[in-house]
Amino acid sequence: MDLNFVWGGSRFQLARPMIMGVVNVTPDSFSDGGSYLDPQVAIDRAKFLFEAGADIVDVGGESTRPGAEPVSLQLERERVIPVVQELSRLGVPLSIDTQKPILMEEAIECGACLINDISGAQDPEVASIVARTNVGLCVTHMQGSPRVMQQNPSYQDVIQEVFTFLQERVLTLIRAGVNPSNIVVDPGFGFGKTFDHNLALLGNLNKFRALGHPILVGLSRKAMLGAITNKEDPLDRLGSSIASVIFAVTQGAEIVRVHDVNETKDAILAWQYFSEAMHAESEQ
Repeated sequence: MDLNFVWGGSRFQLARPMIMGVVNVTPDSFSDGGSYLDPQVAIDRAKFLFEAGADIVDVGGESTRPGAEPVSLQLERERVIPVVQELSRLGVPLSIDTQKPILMEEAIECGACLINDISGAQDPEVASIVARTNVGLCVTHMQGSPRVMQQNPSYQDVIQEVFTFLQERVLTLIRAGVNPSNIVVDPGFGFGKTFDHNLALLGNLNKFRALGHPILVGLSRKAMLGAITNKEDPLDRLGSSIASVIFAVTQGAEIVRVHDVNETKDAILAWQYFSEAMHAESEQ
């Protein structure tokens, strides 16, 4: 896997895990819904995350929490495009979190360099857009849709089924002209999975390295961590979010999607320092 790559007009490298900061321009996201609905507040938050160490900021205008209803193209556009325009002007690398191809194109025209599509890029138009613009694409596994995905998720073999889905999507995208170096895969923690499904995927994350593409993990503040720590409020899950990032990185994650960028950055730096120090000592 190439450690250096270009999405759109932005350069990235995977010599260390990349940090994706989250900005939800929505009234109802599970963790920060309503906090950044005002465009200027969202812009200020994204600037803060970038300055704190985010390699890229993921901007979304439609909640994907369990039970969420879809929103119209026009409403999602009104929420995110002003934010993307201003942040691109400021030089902040941006991902657009959307399932709508029209909005993907508009965000790319405004400067977004990565599409984060939780529907797995199953609309053929997505492949066409990515092939034409040479932006990055995160392909996520989700069983069902946000509105119903957590009602009764079921698998015969969650690891194999998620792997096969991602493998088939990657092959289809490459055949459609997408540059392989532009593809990122995400097992989709919490997207149509029970606690046990999530746990199995996390414990076997290294198996997804066989796909040959960077693995993105989004566990920040999620319900799985609340179940482990008995913390109902997502804002109380900082410690467990950081622990999940470090564990995911040890299992092969190259990109982590988080709300708390500064704390995550420090945790990764400390983990890397200790790991390298122990490795150097073992070779003496």
